[in-house]
Amino acid sequence: MASLDASKLVLNLSTNLKPKYTDKTKLKFGQMFTDHMLICEWDATKGWDAPVIKPYGPLSLEPSCSVFHYALECFEGMKAYKDLATKKVRLFRPMMNAERLLRSGLRVGLPAFDPVQLVELIKKLVLIEKDWIPEGFGYSLYIRPTFISTQPTVGVTYPTKAMLFVILSPVGPYYATGFHPVSLICSDGKYCRAWPGGSGNTKVGGNYAITILPGKEATDAGYNQVLWLFNDYCTEVGTMNFLLLWINEQGEKELITAPLDGCILPGVTRDSILNLARKFGDVKVSERPYTMTEVVKAISEDRILEVFGAGTAAVVSSVNKINYKGKDYIIPLDKNDPKAEIGPFTKKCYDTLMDIQYGKTESEWSILIE
Repeated sequence: MASLDASKLVLNLSTNLKPKYTDKTKLKFGQMFTDHMLICEWDATKGWDAPVIKPYGPLSLEPSCSVFHYALECFEGMKAYKDLATKKVRLFRPMMNAERLLRSGLRVGLPAFDPVQLVELIKKLVLIEKDWIPEGFGYSLYIRPTFISTQPTVGVTYPTKAMLFVILSPVGPYYATGFHPVSLICSDGKYCRAWPGGSGNTKVGGNYAITILPGKEATDAGYNQVLWLFNDYCTEVGTMNFLLLWINEQGEKELITAPLDGCILPGVTRDSILNLARKFGDVKVSERPYTMTEVVKAISEDRILEVFGAGTAAVVSSVNKINYKGKDYIIPLDKNDPKAEIGPFTKKCYDTLMDIQYGKTESEWSILIE
């Protein structure tokens, strides 16, 4: 049975290229797409067809496809950057995204593929579309691999047909006008994002669909995001991993985040920040369960230093307020600067990651692809 093979790539390039953006400062996240897309189709009897790069356009799918009825799908989010000095193209830790897409797909019954081959195909697509990558610090090309069941029958079974496709979108800086701290409201047990044995450690669409209504209720109540609790344990915030810098009860300066226990997405940015924090050497780094009750106690004892979310889109997002059981708790951004929009540790993580992503600092995480 045929495996996914980048060497068999077929190019069907557009002869009618779209006009590109004229003002990169007006780019909006995920609203403009490049000229081409990657399509990889799979059939249970034949395996993987030759991958194709073709003009971006609508997909033709039967209305009976199980992706529509049973959410047999998953996706990824990653970025390509132009090196600030050489203008060459870079990817940031692409194998982590490809391997996570594989795990997510297997979780919902989609077929296996070689992540190395997918990364090679993404490199080829990005290089074809490199003129779409905006230049400058904070600008990038957002890469969205998506994996769906295309089996054209109504029935809850393992799919016999599937499609993996990749589309690209030029995007601007998340913090184009400065950092904007967010306010959170804790989930109160009415809704649950993830649970033991579920799919919280994968990027399946169902994980996100069930957060839309609670998210709207949060914004209607005057907060930016939901801080997801599970039996009072802190898990994630909105669509980001959740991290907290505090002085723990042993008097140690500690960066803490929930463990990868199956309910937490193994975020690429999360992993990168934890690795960087260990290299910085000035904080203890812990991946362990902790409760919102512990956080409130630390707030009352003035032991909270910084709180932030981490993810591909924003890199980091500082938190300045958390509502828990109907009470607002103010979170310091920088104890030494009341006008700060981001804490010093959070900013250090952000700056270090951005320097790696744009080639200012050499790292094995940043992969030159030309």
